[in-house]
Amino acid sequence: MHWVFLGIAIVFEVAFALCANASQGFTRLWYSVLTLVIGAGGTFFLSLALVTLDVGVGYALWTGLGAVGIVLLGVLLFQERLDWRKLLGIGAVVVGVVGLQLSGAGA
Repeated sequence: MHWVFLGIAIVFEVAFALCANASQGFTRLWYSVLTLVIGAGGTFFLSLALVTLDVGVGYALWTGLGAVGIVLLGVLLFQERLDWRKLLGIGAVVVGVVGLQLSGAGA
């Protein structure tokens, strides 16, 4: 069940970043409120995942996979460029996640 909680937390993390962007520096009230609510939701589900997962592994997966999701949605939704450096960074995150999984540190 901890993987489900972590997956939900990652979705919240991506939504958090998108809402924070839409809040335009907390100048748009409803996006600002949504940012705070979603941030709390993501932290809540991360905490549930960390009951079983090592904190270092869980947090690394949460932030790393969240970052990959945000980059990919930035490309799809905001026409941001996806160059070789971003692809290299995504690859490094994926290799890191696989390495964490293979280490057996993630319950």
